Amino acid sequence: MTSAGREEGTVIVTGASRGIGAAIAERLADDGYGVVVNYSADAGGAESVVSAIQAKGGRAVAERADVASEDDIEAMFGRAREQMGPVTGLVNNAGMVGEIAHIDEQHQDALNQLMQVNVVGPMLCAKHAVQAMSTAHGGKGGSIVTIASLAAQAPPGDWGLIPYEATKGALVTFARGLSNEVASQGIRSNSVSPGVIDTAMSDSTPGILDLAKQSPLGRAGQPEEIAATVSWLISPEASFVTGSDIAVTGGL
Repeated sequence: MTSAGREEGTVIVTGASRGIGAAIAERLADDGYGVVVNYSADAGGAESVVSAIQAKGGRAVAERADVASEDDIEAMFGRAREQMGPVTGLVNNAGMVGEIAHIDEQHQDALNQLMQVNVVGPMLCAKHAVQAMSTAHGGKGGSIVTIASLAAQAPPGDWGLIPYEATKGALVTFARGLSNEVASQGIRSNSVSPGVIDTAMSDSTPGILDLAKQSPLGRAGQPEEIAATVSWLISPEASFVTGSDIAVTGGL
């Protein structure tokens, strides 16, 4: 904490131009971090998030990078360091749903893209975050939070999302394994598994909002509720938390 009670450091939030990512970026800026608002295509959305942060006195920049491209990722980390200072946190949020179809109707090109964005991308972002933050590389340590999903458990229902569910299961395993590898280097790694959250992504998946009504709380979650959990995991208050997957699902 700084003397003003606000955090220091810079956090890169991937896929932060809207939805959960935007809420996370704004919450971390409220906490006092410098925030890199990553986007792939929605420049206008990312700039809107940056403007909202700056209007409240926060520090943020928008950075375009396709997480499926290591060249883009490396360049983003370099610009983040130059513009905002040392990177102390990463939120792996960028992702896609892929084809909504039964497995016998899936196409290889779509599956390859889904795996590249949802699995390989977060791994590459974590690679560069470790290079930036690890004490073994001259860094001061930090925190990596990977956004997985309730979908990792393949919840009941015929959603046509088996490949997407598989990618989220991979992320939970990755975050756990990464925690073992980098704990001695001053880095914590955790994942957050949201349930049904009221975002454009949920709206685009037929029937998924009905699943939220089956939860004990009887509603979909809000992006800000995921952001609050991420805020805690990034912060020193979670200094003894690593290798955990935190379900934020309304009880599903």
